[in-house]
Amino acid sequence: MASLLYRFACRAFQKAFFVGVHFMPWREPQIVHGAGRLQELPNHLKANGADNVLLVTDEFLAQTEHFKNIKKYLEEAGIKYAVYDKTVPNPTIDNIKDATCVYKTHKCNSLLAFGGGSAIDCAKGVGIRIARPWTPITFMRGTLRVLRKIPYLVAIPTTAGTGSEATVAAVITNSKTHEKYPINDFVLIPRLAILDANITLDLPPQLTATTGMDALTHAIEAYIGGSNFNGSAEAAIIAGRLIIENIQTAYRDGHNIKARENLQKAAYLAGFAFTRAYVGYVHSIAHSLGGMYHSPHGYANAIILPHVLEYYGEAAEKRLGFFAKAIGAVAAELSDHEASVEFIQKIRNLNRSMNIPEYLDCIRDEDITTLAKAASKEANPLYPVPKILNAKELEVLYHIVKGDMQCNNVDQSIA
Repeated sequence: MASLLYRFACRAFQKAFFVGVHFMPWREPQIVHGAGRLQELPNHLKANGADNVLLVTDEFLAQTEHFKNIKKYLEEAGIKYAVYDKTVPNPTIDNIKDATCVYKTHKCNSLLAFGGGSAIDCAKGVGIRIARPWTPITFMRGTLRVLRKIPYLVAIPTTAGTGSEATVAAVITNSKTHEKYPINDFVLIPRLAILDANITLDLPPQLTATTGMDALTHAIEAYIGGSNFNGSAEAAIIAGRLIIENIQTAYRDGHNIKARENLQKAAYLAGFAFTRAYVGYVHSIAHSLGGMYHSPHGYANAIILPHVLEYYGEAAEKRLGFFAKAIGAVAAELSDHEASVEFIQKIRNLNRSMNIPEYLDCIRDEDITTLAKAASKEANPLYPVPKILNAKELEVLYHIVKGDMQCNNVDQSIA
């Protein structure tokens, strides 16, 4: 276990931060939810003075019918726009720099992100650069470093997973150092989120699975942490229930519009939950892997999730067991211990049913020390996890996720 002094310092920081965030300027984006409501976009832009918009997306999504419709709606409404379509998975500082150049060249005054978390985070990064033009993006790493209003931002998610349309976070990759880290600030919460399930109907089954498990990870880590407030626990439970009830239906039948709508709602609610209650070591490990190996974030989260929950053991089982029963994943009459054990196995079975492997074989032994330090730097002291781990202890988790050892073979006296 991490030293008592280290644990005490982390918990003291978390408690102080928890008190402080109650006085912060929390808000929610305006939500437009429902199939076919994308066409309402121009009205919202005009109402907010957004008459010259930078559209941020990737090369594939830029060719889709839905993106072409966005451009058509804007043209019909007389709204000018420019396009940046070079966003990559795990968006980089270079992405943000190039997109900001397009924004300035075309004298844009607002941002629209069309895509998954990568496009939304890239657009948030542009907003940071506009708000803080003389500050390197690397200096924004961490919490409450922006503190200036960014341009009006619209998020139109094409997946149901990241919840970035609801959050204070932008996750950025430094391609030179292979670091991936979050920038957290209230100004990064989008002003408008359009959740049109029609956009997700053609999502491939594997992407449906991994983004859905990403949202489940958000809900679980938010709920089992120690900083729930302002409805975050309730939002996490509703999100978890919607995911458990709909993810396999959406995976098997991608054109089931009801399942798609429910997963979109779940992703938003899970984003709402974790932007208030934070995430945990599943995310910090996944971010380090994304920076080093470009592992897709939802895919990594899905694999890491059951290993970390099992590693927490007794420290998490009371809240995890209650969560599992509250979302209907396990029988209500089970004890918290029984419920938590059964729920972890259910997550593994869910992954297996959607062809998500149990281990990540991309991890190289020689990288584990560096990865663990990065994960520890992100998570500690901020994330209110059930059990605080230092970098050395996190190395054990990387070996477990890699498949080198089983959690039940680890000496928990050192964990």
